Amino acid sequence: VKMIYIDPPYNTGNDFIYEDDFAENTADYLQRSNQKDESGNRLTANPESNGRFHSDWLSMMYPRLKLARNLLRDDGVIFISIDDNEQANLKRLCDEVFGEENYINSVSVNSKVSAGASGGGEDKKLKKNIEYLLIYARNFSILDPVNPVYKETLLSDYISQMKKDGKSFKYTNVLYKKNDTKFIKSIKDGAGEAIEIFEICDFEFKTIKQIAALEGITENAVFVKYYEKIMTTTNAQTSIRDRVWEATGNENQLFAARYRPKSGKNKEKMTELLFYGKQKVLVIWLKDTSIVRDNKIYKREKIGTYWDGFSWINVSKEGDIKFDNGKKPISMIQRMIALYTACPEALILDFFSGSATTAHAVMQLNAEDGGKRKFIMVQIPEACDEKSEAFKAGYKTIADIGKERIRRAGQKIKTDNALTAPDLDIGFRVLKIDSSNMNDVYYSPDAISKDDLHTFIENIKPDRSDEDLLFQVLLDWGVDLSLPLERKTIADKPVFVVADDAIVACFDRNGGVTEAFITELATLKPLRAVFCDAGFASDSVKINIEQIFKLLSPSTDIKTI
Repeated sequence: VKMIYIDPPYNTGNDFIYEDDFAENTADYLQRSNQKDESGNRLTANPESNGRFHSDWLSMMYPRLKLARNLLRDDGVIFISIDDNEQANLKRLCDEVFGEENYINSVSVNSKVSAGASGGGEDKKLKKNIEYLLIYARNFSILDPVNPVYKETLLSDYISQMKKDGKSFKYTNVLYKKNDTKFIKSIKDGAGEAIEIFEICDFEFKTIKQIAALEGITENAVFVKYYEKIMTTTNAQTSIRDRVWEATGNENQLFAARYRPKSGKNKEKMTELLFYGKQKVLVIWLKDTSIVRDNKIYKREKIGTYWDGFSWINVSKEGDIKFDNGKKPISMIQRMIALYTACPEALILDFFSGSATTAHAVMQLNAEDGGKRKFIMVQIPEACDEKSEAFKAGYKTIADIGKERIRRAGQKIKTDNALTAPDLDIGFRVLKIDSSNMNDVYYSPDAISKDDLHTFIENIKPDRSDEDLLFQVLLDWGVDLSLPLERKTIADKPVFVVADDAIVACFDRNGGVTEAFITELATLKPLRAVFCDAGFASDSVKINIEQIFKLLSPSTDIKTI
């Protein structure tokens, strides 16, 4: 797994639905004191007065975080949402599970609309406006560089806000003319690589206002027309500024330095920097801190550890599914995915999936950037509150809400992006945890009676479908459960074909598997073939199956259940 995002239940003093035995003696105590029923369900809330208020929550989280770490790739990351009740304790817990050296950041997320009042004691506390994201790596030393993510603001709005704040917008000049470039000399950088210096003999700067007056257009039009040439200067140091200064003296002129940086965004790329005047101030460009889209300029600011700008007003209705239980904005999860999944086929996991916002975000991002990321959503079938809109709409469990949201969101995303992403994959497969498909027949002779023998005739439980058997086989073989699956009919028998003949399976349990059927099946030359023991027409057919495959498809691995 490349990235895990979890939004676990916050420790608010409410009941846990997770049937964990935090410690054996405590579990016994809770049942004996009628705080748990015989199935292990807690019968009381987790109030702050409970001496194990923090311990119970952390004990629920600890094994899940251990498992999360084991599931991550070596270059994987995990994001964990939390509020201030357990933020400090969760940080210590993650330091233990992932290691302090693998801590990346703590992000503050502005959630002022959804946070509501501060709860009990609100007359003594400030209203909660912030939630947190803890970010850890599986192995920080080999973690990929973070992909820059930006907050974008329409340039005119950005300039207006700066004026309101009493600040001035620096990018007000244009390199109106730049001609007659003359080579001066070649010097060396710190690594001994060449820096070629040129003098710009014919150049002219004009202000935005001057050009607007000269050409009779608006200042906004100047920004668009001269976008590539709009600049300002700065005294900021670069790795080569002093070297250029020494090489050109105090000449009040414009110089260009061309070289290949050893680090940074232009690493190993031929780069040109302009230095101006006696002080050799660096010329910096508006185009490097903005983007043009639909003939409009958007100022870009690199995202740091404070995240805002998400719409929380209608977040409970996102995905066309009403769900009020701590839903997060799609755009927030998209930002997380974009930061660390440059890999276009990254696998993303959420094991507190709720309404499946993470799945929605993955599909949306794939539609936007052409990625083929996959998701795994895990959600226990927690019952919906009978008073909730979701329950009234027919959703019995939170897992049901998530499944329906993925269906609706996927279809809408595919429709909205029909031209730009016609092959977008919005399919998903729903799997549920269950006991083995096989009857428990491992008894010693003295543990059974004659009357029990009839129950051991069938080794497969009677309520299990062919699909149940197929997926247990896939699990046994360690095969990806998301591989393409096709039903075929061969010699009047239903056959499952997985991933273009990688596996063929026939689960006939009524003696219908004959040599003629096996012969036709073997012509597919599958890598693996699976049958039920009860499906063979006779013992001789079962014996001959290996010979038939050796003759027609010798590389096929055969399994019988």
